[in-house]
Amino acid sequence: MDDRVISVKDLCKDFGTFRAVDRITFDVHRGEIFGFLGANGAGKTTAMRMLCGLSYPTAGSGTVAGFDVMTQGEAIKRHIGYMSQRFSLYEDLTVWENIRLYAGIYGMTRRQILRRTAELLDRLHFRDEIHTRVGRLPLGWKQKLAFSVATIHCPEVVFLDEPTGGVDPVTRRQIWELIYEAAAGGTTIFVTTHYMDEAEYCSRVSIMVDGQIRALGSPGELKTKFAVQTMDEVFRMLAREAKRGE
Repeated sequence: MDDRVISVKDLCKDFGTFRAVDRITFDVHRGEIFGFLGANGAGKTTAMRMLCGLSYPTAGSGTVAGFDVMTQGEAIKRHIGYMSQRFSLYEDLTVWENIRLYAGIYGMTRRQILRRTAELLDRLHFRDEIHTRVGRLPLGWKQKLAFSVATIHCPEVVFLDEPTGGVDPVTRRQIWELIYEAAAGGTTIFVTTHYMDEAEYCSRVSIMVDGQIRALGSPGELKTKFAVQTMDEVFRMLAREAKRGE
């Protein structure tokens, strides 16, 4: 049985004469927590946009949740979850209004929305905040809510773009507990992070440099390959090879 949820081969993205993503190839399997790392300018954001159906590749091939990244971007967007550090929730809407809005976008029925909302509020201990405007919530609460909203429709894969950026260590741990819970339920997690200690939590990690994947494997495999003790050291060794900036 093929358990690949994401599969790309020689994927490229050009902007004029500049090649932002240069022939990347990898697979991500069901229930895996896949870390997608790279310094600013490495091309990881551009690659993620293609995988989310937000931008079409220039060359190469690939599928996400069974849909072609070249031709089925709209279908991909309906079958994934996505959480951005910069914009995931409408701050002028209440907790309940945000949940209802996104669940509706994901095509859930009213009965499904009510059931999943109750589960979400109980898990986050948010019942007393259901009518609170999101803009009034602490950042950590917003990030936990944003993750839960991104997975409310039980997508095959959820893309997390720096989900713990700017939050305190306790909230970081709580968000990773939610990530592990989702992965244990069969959701594939595709996550970017600037915290190298979080790379240790991933099943496998890829590291991009100048538009190419220069390392791919489990944290243990990569630390052994580069003869270092931490993922931070692996990342720094590869980042020093970069020739282009942001």
